Amino acid sequence: MSEIKIDNILLSIFQRAFRSITDEMSISLTKTTRSPILCEAKDFVTGLYDAEGNMLEQTENLPILSFSLGPVCKVIINQYGKNIFPGDVIIHNDVFSMGNQNNDVAIFKPIFCNDVLVGWSAAKGHQADIGGAVQGGYNPNATEVWQEALRIPAVKLYEKGVLRQDVWNLIFANIRLTMVQEDIKAQIGACTLGERRLNSLISKYGIKCFEAHKQELFRSTEKMMRSEIASVPNGTYYGSSKVYYDGKHLGSEFEIKAKIIVEDESITFDFSESSPQTNGFVNGTYTSSCSAITLTFLQMV
Repeated sequence: MSEIKIDNILLSIFQRAFRSITDEMSISLTKTTRSPILCEAKDFVTGLYDAEGNMLEQTENLPILSFSLGPVCKVIINQYGKNIFPGDVIIHNDVFSMGNQNNDVAIFKPIFCNDVLVGWSAAKGHQADIGGAVQGGYNPNATEVWQEALRIPAVKLYEKGVLRQDVWNLIFANIRLTMVQEDIKAQIGACTLGERRLNSLISKYGIKCFEAHKQELFRSTEKMMRSEIASVPNGTYYGSSKVYYDGKHLGSEFEIKAKIIVEDESITFDFSESSPQTNGFVNGTYTSSCSAITLTFLQMV
């Protein structure tokens, strides 16, 4: 990318265009979904990612979902490798492969420009039902994830633009509400819109120009973040919070302990001394924890 000269005006154009695209994706999803969880509560996030699964932009809508798509995108990339094609649509909700909770179902579409994978469009939304023992997915009596909902590891709903009807039928035969099918279609539509818009943007300026300015955005963002971290005095900081009663064991008490280590331009969040997980209804996933940490940290710097 060394032959591409960085243009600061064009850099701003790319940055604002990414945001405009994810905003438009959110508007599309809001106007086409049926569930009030999505169209009124806006319990969803839309985003754009590069070919390696690094975030270009997102429109959060619900803050806790802010950083919940990137980890899943990288799982998909690692899983499928070169078996990713134009027209693919991938669905995912599995908490054991970087999902944040079962009801938050993600849709991903790869974006190709001149037969080159340049990025991903994605939308994740809270579905009104996703199977499991009780309608709605919130089951305080559950002692394991299989009792809560249908697990959907990354699987293609569409391949090369063709619906995999058997996969579709398998998933939605295990979901009570037919409305969820329409909401998933709305998420696919939002991702298709993002795919078209990013493809159009890259076609206008060229892949090399896009890649160079994308990397400059990453570099400048990292530089800014490291500068903010450096303003915090070096040291080790501690915090804790307690959860009382997990729904299973009367009198139970759990402690979340955070050790935050600041060293020059780096910061580490260590939760290794927290209470172990329980078979009650209060555990958190890796992705939801990271999302909460990142969101809180960004509000502080």
